[in-house]
Amino acid sequence: MTQSSLHSETVQMPLLPIVRDVPALRRKVGEWRAAGERVALVPTMGALHEGHLALVQGAAQHADRVVVSIFVNPSQFGPHEDFEAYPRTEQEDAGKLTAIGTDLLYAPSVDVMYPKGDVTEITVPIVSEGLCGAARPTHFAGVARVVTKLLLQVLPDIAVFGEKDYQQLQVLKRLAKDLFLSLEIQGFPTQRAEDGLALSSRNAYLTAEERQLAPLLHKSLQDLAQSLRGGAAAAPLLDAAKEALCAAGFGKIDYLELRAAEGLAPLERLSEPARLLVAAHLGKARLIDNIAV
Repeated sequence: MTQSSLHSETVQMPLLPIVRDVPALRRKVGEWRAAGERVALVPTMGALHEGHLALVQGAAQHADRVVVSIFVNPSQFGPHEDFEAYPRTEQEDAGKLTAIGTDLLYAPSVDVMYPKGDVTEITVPIVSEGLCGAARPTHFAGVARVVTKLLLQVLPDIAVFGEKDYQQLQVLKRLAKDLFLSLEIQGFPTQRAEDGLALSSRNAYLTAEERQLAPLLHKSLQDLAQSLRGGAAAAPLLDAAKEALCAAGFGKIDYLELRAAEGLAPLERLSEPARLLVAAHLGKARLIDNIAV
């Protein structure tokens, strides 16, 4: 085979279209709608890793076109959290999305998402209370606000979120149901490293030593689930697991709880489909995880 024929057979991936305002976004999505195509949305804050890319590929199984949004949302960060330090890697993210055939990247500015005079707030009580809602009291109002905006801007048929942020997923399912939004909110299984650590952009904050310790969080959940399946009361097991994590080198444990899978009501023992959820500090990172029981 000649060098020229090798070149002629090289397949060039099309450049990923990027739009930064609502009119351009709606024009592009409108073209797909006119062609009868089904549209999926995967909202992200960027700094994309394999977990995000799995979400995008999963969304592609449910739709003809996939829009990925990248927006570091200031309204879901509380005082003294890592908004300014949060990694912003749009060029690298666009390359990763191009490689897996994403159809469109929506990357609005803060001024586009929150124009001057924007005052509407959205809260989802009960399901947003406790767990991360206790440690970050303004967080889910910020999530609900920005996701509602994204859903109304894109008007997708389906929006896909990772189950790693399980409380967030339940908040958004409740929001969509209560507001009669004509779309499906789909959860996608947590993506993990080989040692069990849930993939997260904030894992980059871990030192090498902390990274070796971090998988203990997932193992603790697995051990707890095994004990709970035997009918044991939850509280003593949860307390012992928190003490063990702290003894191993974790910092503050924001929560380690057994909750109902639907609605997130606290459970005293495994009496219905449930979820074990944890948030723990390790160095500069706040790690969250959960598993079904």
